[in-house]
Amino acid sequence: MTSHTISIPDFALVVLIGPTGSGKSSFARKHFLETEIVSSDACRAIVSDDETDLAATADAFDLLNYTTSIRLKRRLMTVIDATSVKREDRAKLVQLARKYHALPVALVLDIDPKICHERNQNRPNRDFGEHVARNHAKSLRRGVRGLQKEGFRQVQIMKSPEEVDALEIMREPLWTDNRTDHGPFDIIGDIHGCFDELTELLGNLGYVMDPFETGAEDLIRARHPEGRTAFFVGDITDRGPRNLDALRLVMGMCDEGSGRCVIGNHDFKLNKWLKGGNVTQAHGLDLTVSELEKTSEAFRKRVSDFIWDLRSHAWLADGKLVIAHAGLKEEMHGRGSGHVRNFAMFGETTGEVDEFGLPVRLEWARDYLGKADVVFGHTPMAEAEWLKHTMCIDTGCVFGGKLTALRWPERETVSVPAKTQYAIPAKPLDADQPLSAQQDHDRLLYFDDYATKMRIETRFKSTLQIPEENSLAALEVMSRFAVDPRWLIYLPPTMAACPTAPEGPFLEHPNQAMDHFASRGVTDLVVEEKHMGSRALLVVAKDADAAKARFGVEDGKAGVIYTRTGRPFFKDESEEAAVVARIGKAMQSAGLWEELQTDWVLLDAELMPWSAKAQDLLKRQYLPTVTAAKSSASALLKAISKAGEIDGLDALSARAETQFSNAELMGQTIDGYCWAADSIEDYRIAPFHILASAGKVHADPHLHSVVRRSVW
Repeated sequence: MTSHTISIPDFALVVLIGPTGSGKSSFARKHFLETEIVSSDACRAIVSDDETDLAATADAFDLLNYTTSIRLKRRLMTVIDATSVKREDRAKLVQLARKYHALPVALVLDIDPKICHERNQNRPNRDFGEHVARNHAKSLRRGVRGLQKEGFRQVQIMKSPEEVDALEIMREPLWTDNRTDHGPFDIIGDIHGCFDELTELLGNLGYVMDPFETGAEDLIRARHPEGRTAFFVGDITDRGPRNLDALRLVMGMCDEGSGRCVIGNHDFKLNKWLKGGNVTQAHGLDLTVSELEKTSEAFRKRVSDFIWDLRSHAWLADGKLVIAHAGLKEEMHGRGSGHVRNFAMFGETTGEVDEFGLPVRLEWARDYLGKADVVFGHTPMAEAEWLKHTMCIDTGCVFGGKLTALRWPERETVSVPAKTQYAIPAKPLDADQPLSAQQDHDRLLYFDDYATKMRIETRFKSTLQIPEENSLAALEVMSRFAVDPRWLIYLPPTMAACPTAPEGPFLEHPNQAMDHFASRGVTDLVVEEKHMGSRALLVVAKDADAAKARFGVEDGKAGVIYTRTGRPFFKDESEEAAVVARIGKAMQSAGLWEELQTDWVLLDAELMPWSAKAQDLLKRQYLPTVTAAKSSASALLKAISKAGEIDGLDALSARAETQFSNAELMGQTIDGYCWAADSIEDYRIAPFHILASAGKVHADPHLHSVVRRSVW
């Protein structure tokens, strides 16, 4: 018998359906990897040590369903090797496929039950009666015609062992799986008939357009000389003035291969009208219909076919980029189902409407933790901004905003302003958007972000792992004690002491520090005087408005001062504000705002007196130590003076005198670094490193010295 080849998706839930003895296990081993096969017999053996133990069936299928869930969750081809002849058993599997947006495929081995029984006779521990295979076959044939109605997207029926042997299976990527396409891309937001702005934007991006006639039916073509691809996020038409020409251009570029497009909700609704559906012509559809009614039936069919072929989303560049009209959750990337398509077109709503009469949308992007960049449109925004790894590039051109493109992988945006306002939005573009999307998100710390093992990839070392318990401990500390996390842009690492001095009276000596750096190839060192102060990080902005614009803070502050553990340095906020204002004034007087071209800086510094932060330590430990040492040494010296001539007292007296002298020196040292700090006039700032300013990280020693002279 000649071979027969079928294609199935490379990500699917394949259900082998057939009586016992029909050859499902042999078929599975021939066409699929051992790891892809989830066998009811194998699961029965795992839970009972006997694959024929029918008493373990319930537990075995619990294991089968669990294993299947894990594999589908991880987007792995999964093959169910069980009889699955009953509709209720198949229904559970179809439900799992839908949950994980996998396409269910039924491969039916409808083999004569007599053949099945004969095979079982030759198998160990399969001493079934002939009625078992016969009953399985009856159950199968009662439901085989309704497999597609049950939810199977693909059904292949094999009626004989010869047909089973002749079948070949070829795997193909899902239509949404375009991981081999690496671009580069110019991802363009919702057009809505703004043809003039689209052509201007394409020109700014470097695309070259062929000559065309306005209002004609031939396709308009354009291409990039460097082979870039224009990728449209959908909603080509409606509300704007030149919907026909916008369609002609997008269709022409897609036809030529210089463009691609995913389907938007307006495109979907337009196609319903094109196919003769009863559609309410609202939200600008009437304008598109008015233009298309003047075109030929052949052109309208071409438009309909184009929209019909548009995919829900594109999973691109080795999974690093996803493009969908309304966005897409991570668990939907590169998958196919009706739910995925609906989410990609419409997003997700609560069922309620806001004060503008618009659906209240669930903010999926706030909870997005995926690594892929997700670029989408659908909801007009005043600006295209990154929120985690997501960006909405619908900047409301048709509403008088602008048409925006994201150049990827460069991650740069290019925009052109609207020529005019073509339609009035139900909700103003800048409504409720005093902050950027990321700043608005950063108002809160989210528990789910910390309730997991975290991986941090660094530029200098391998990936760092933070255990969940450490993440949660950090969350508690941050929530209870730290400054507003939006201010907390840097925490210094713990300083490692240099090696202990091998000889001499010093525990540590500069020689060991110098040797340490020299052994690692460091030739230039900045050496500064050690100030006995408290480590402080100072974030200082020009004013409160600059702080809000950069950090998204809404506390009215122009800066903060915090410790190396992220806690507020000052308990009194008015004291902190006065110190911040003094530093800002010094920056202004020295012309550093202009020199650094910034409106904020981050300083690493020592804040003195040390006693300002260590009063309790001084009172409870250091000063009592001085007092106790002096008292005990004085008492001992007094006792020695009264004891007369006794051998060994001279050495004891010398030790007591040394103790008294050391205690006095310790007291003088403390007095030198500790003084009453009743006002900001009593504080001293010793900045030893300017860490960052707008758009820059600094490592210039000269710059540090300039800042030090200016601020200290």
